[in-house]
Amino acid sequence: MQKNFRLLFFVCWLFVSPLIATPYFKMIVCGWMGGPLETNLSGYLFAPISSEQYISFDAGSMLAGIEMAVSQGSFPHINLDDPKVRYEAPAQIMRRHIKAYLISHPHLDHIGGLVVNSPIDTRSLIMGTPFTIDAIRDHLFNCVVWPNFGNEGHEPLGIYEYERLKLHTTTKIADTTMNVKAFPLHHPGCYESTAFLIENDGHYALYIGDTSPDALEKTPRLEIIWKEVAPLIQKGVFHGIFLECAYENSRSDRELYGHLKPKYMLEELEKLATLVNPTVPTLKDVQIFVTHIKQTYIKNNDAVQMVKQQLEGGNRYNFHFVFLNQGQKYEF
Repeated sequence: MQKNFRLLFFVCWLFVSPLIATPYFKMIVCGWMGGPLETNLSGYLFAPISSEQYISFDAGSMLAGIEMAVSQGSFPHINLDDPKVRYEAPAQIMRRHIKAYLISHPHLDHIGGLVVNSPIDTRSLIMGTPFTIDAIRDHLFNCVVWPNFGNEGHEPLGIYEYERLKLHTTTKIADTTMNVKAFPLHHPGCYESTAFLIENDGHYALYIGDTSPDALEKTPRLEIIWKEVAPLIQKGVFHGIFLECAYENSRSDRELYGHLKPKYMLEELEKLATLVNPTVPTLKDVQIFVTHIKQTYIKNNDAVQMVKQQLEGGNRYNFHFVFLNQGQKYEF
């Protein structure tokens, strides 16, 4: 009887184990919304699955989300009770485990936490395009709006070191095993935004900052990214996309202000899926983290639920949407 049970278990394991995806990355949500709630804005700690050396995709909310993550046990492999350490757990995470902030663009909902939390931070990188870095230096860490915690400009304190990324060029992220390649995005007006393709040990994930759909722009930018990513999906080495969906579908195109809504998010993902497999479009094994939903605070108008329903209702290619919770850890 025992031998038969072992044999049955082994056979089941042979069939089931290939279906269990091996996680290559982990992500902890410091904030995922697009406002107006100031304690839950874009900020994501990201690392290889076996590492505790994180980068942060944007930094709209930091300590608020890290505190929630600590309370939820999202850092199980970090000793946060060391009596020799001066700082409390959330500050320990920020000071000892965030090696670089990758900022997609300099809007306050993407950098507010970085600025306000800077007095307790320690030396680390701020990485972004020249436009983003110059805006942070000139308009935030400028000794007028906030003390100059950067390493350039007037009376620099040198806590943060700026690193300007060249577009379409792979750059090593210091003190980590990760590399980043930056791509430009449409975010109308006088603004620029950025997507970051991260590579670690031959595996990839993509963070997309605020973006307009290509359908509303004169030149394609998301399409260029999709063409870069599609071969990686075909090879089975691409694992996740962070993609914003700020508004629900009733929002007019002229009031999107450089953002997506479910109609356009689905269209863009369908373009990518068709590049991956023109016959049977698919994004199998790719998790799509839905970010930057903007709540309305209008009675009987839950924008978050509406975006979820509209994405799921139009999901004809069975995309794996992940709707986020602040403080939670995700492995993929």
